[in-house]
Amino acid sequence: MTDVAKPLTNDDLRALAAEVEKLPPPPPPDEPRDDARFARGEALTRAHHCVVCHRPDLGGQQQVPRLAHQREDYLLKTMREFKRGTRIGYGGTMTQELVPLTDADLVDVAHFLAHVR
Repeated sequence: MTDVAKPLTNDDLRALAAEVEKLPPPPPPDEPRDDARFARGEALTRAHHCVVCHRPDLGGQQQVPRLAHQREDYLLKTMREFKRGTRIGYGGTMTQELVPLTDADLVDVAHFLAHVR
């Protein structure tokens, strides 16, 4: 993505952001919510400070992305990459918060985030 974005001007980026903002929200997950997994994921999300950078509603802010109602598979893939250090960004904060979590924890967090409104 960095190579693709390098030639874009600030005006190009603003125009692109304006178009992305117009996109409809993603559809609800196909998989029904599992209340036990949802509760575990919610507790882990709060304990690991996700609500600080991503806001209490998990809607994101500025350069920090929205987590709420994203695709579960994408969220899990991304968190695994941050934990392994193969995805970088945010000054290591994501890796620091995710390292203590087990893969089962990440699965529950992704489930919670995908189903939270």
